[in-house]
Amino acid sequence: MTDNELINDILEHNSQKAFEEIVNRYQALVTKTCRGFVHSYADAEDIAQEVFIEVYQSLSKFRGESKFSTWVYRIAVNKSLNHIRKQQKHKTLRRIEDIFAPKDEMSKPRDIEDHYSPRADDRIEQDENKKMLRNAINRLPKNQRTAFVLNKYQDLAYKEIAEVMELTLSSVESLLFRAKRNLQSHLLKEMQK
Repeated sequence: MTDNELINDILEHNSQKAFEEIVNRYQALVTKTCRGFVHSYADAEDIAQEVFIEVYQSLSKFRGESKFSTWVYRIAVNKSLNHIRKQQKHKTLRRIEDIFAPKDEMSKPRDIEDHYSPRADDRIEQDENKKMLRNAINRLPKNQRTAFVLNKYQDLAYKEIAEVMELTLSSVESLLFRAKRNLQSHLLKEMQK
């Protein structure tokens, strides 16, 4: 069945099977999209569930002006960005709490020199590089970050990104150019520290 046939079956007959087919078709794509934004598989899975709840609840609002997959992508991107905003608020509150929290022995960092090995050192460096890249991506302006994640993590073509973000092709090209330039700048600054 096509997406449109499944949608009609859900709307007209409240078909659970049709909705399960929609979820099966788009589960991996939605989770991968969310993962590109939040970098945690568990969080991505949670957000994906929220996406499908939203899809189910809003299906009657889908007008068919774009492809169904584009509409689902848009919901996934919005849910992911909302999650990031919530996380940033929580981090700020935790930092404020940490300022006023009493210091105890348990909060002191442990000495890791005893556990040194070349392999562990490489893994630590890789983790630091990944963290640096994630931080640089998260510092991009919202539209640049969205375009970059959809292009680099989701392998979407510029035209598909334009549909998802409801922008012109030239706007997407410009966003990606600026995103790459800003990422290079952020990463160079971090490496010079």
